[in-house]
Amino acid sequence: MGAYPTRRAIALMAIGAGPALVVALAAPQAWLAAAGWVLVAAALIVVDLALAVSPRALEVSVTAPKVMGVGRLGALGVEARFKTAAPRTLELAVAGDERLQVHPVRQGLTPDGAQIGATLTLKPHRRGEARLGGLWLRWGGPLGLIWRQRTETHDAPIAVTPDIEGVKEQALKLFSRDAPFGEKAQLDLGEGAEFHALKEFQTGMDQRAVDWKQSARHGKLVGREYRAERNHNVILALDCGRLMSAPVAGEPRIDRAINAALLLAFTSLKLGDRVGLFAFDSRPRVSSGVTAGASAFGLLQRLAASIDYSTEETNFTLALTQLGGQLKRRALVVVFTDFADATSAELMVENLSRLTRTHLVLFVVFRDEELEALVTAEPKVADDVSRAVIAQALARQRDGVLTRLRRMGVQIVDAPVAELGPALVNSYFDIKRRELV
Repeated sequence: MGAYPTRRAIALMAIGAGPALVVALAAPQAWLAAAGWVLVAAALIVVDLALAVSPRALEVSVTAPKVMGVGRLGALGVEARFKTAAPRTLELAVAGDERLQVHPVRQGLTPDGAQIGATLTLKPHRRGEARLGGLWLRWGGPLGLIWRQRTETHDAPIAVTPDIEGVKEQALKLFSRDAPFGEKAQLDLGEGAEFHALKEFQTGMDQRAVDWKQSARHGKLVGREYRAERNHNVILALDCGRLMSAPVAGEPRIDRAINAALLLAFTSLKLGDRVGLFAFDSRPRVSSGVTAGASAFGLLQRLAASIDYSTEETNFTLALTQLGGQLKRRALVVVFTDFADATSAELMVENLSRLTRTHLVLFVVFRDEELEALVTAEPKVADDVSRAVIAQALARQRDGVLTRLRRMGVQIVDAPVAELGPALVNSYFDIKRRELV
């Protein structure tokens, strides 16, 4: 609670200060009369303070979500009620913290009788425990010379987690886009590599699926039915080092990578594969081992939420060597990382080459759209030409690293940020279809 003068009150004092000074200089014996303006202005401020609605007459309630996904908008509700007559207008200001952005930060409100209601937009941009920095409501007195203010705190933390809702929405789109309306869903039959059953050959079946030995035994054409092979190990290896904490399209790269990794985890678990999470920077930070079943996604979600933002350089040698030692059977290792240039990527390429001797590596990297924009931008000044030449050289180095990885047998996902998750899942489907694991 508090009270302080408005700009009108300060201007009123300032306007009277000049004439009072002139009077005091022209007639020193009348200096008390010269101060009369200041006293009158002070008296008006006191009167306005007495007439203004007291902050004690205001009841405020704040409604905020308990959990929010990174980058997903949420609503902050503010409701207030005056026990006495409400002022004509109010101003509301709300502050977030380093993890949470509030919009608008300040807005004017007009009471509906004694009630005031407002809805603000919350946008979290870093995982962790976010809190509102404070909430302020202020209103003026009838003369407009004084502000009365009520300050509220919202101590309940807001847990900022990976965008699970977005992951589930993308997953549902991927699984439903090819499903005709009204058709009964069935198991993944017909395109896998694992033998499922024999059935009578029907028009439209692949002739290569005919089992001639069983057809001779039964006296009719019999075909083999296959289903997607299951129980593959899928390891999600997340680089959470310094470069991955840098923002891309308004969010840290590691958060974008976590969302794509959880989308792939959801898809893999639904198709019967086993999924493990491994995060590292200068040393391994998270290692879940492989897990399967309905409860596995919740476990992976909690582990992904615990991955912190790091300022340390990534040690690929230590991390990938330890990961390779933990894997007892061939697996699909999905590596989420980023690199600045060919020199910094040298150790990464060397350690990935060792990993490819036993496992299939799927390398996920963010397409540098800012770099591509610099290359293709129309130059207007001399500096634009220099930027384009440097950007072209960096893009060429980047393409060289990806080409080396492809020659080693590494599968590459290089997609824009907005399309990273679907592109990753499509690569996973392609790997299963081609029986590469």
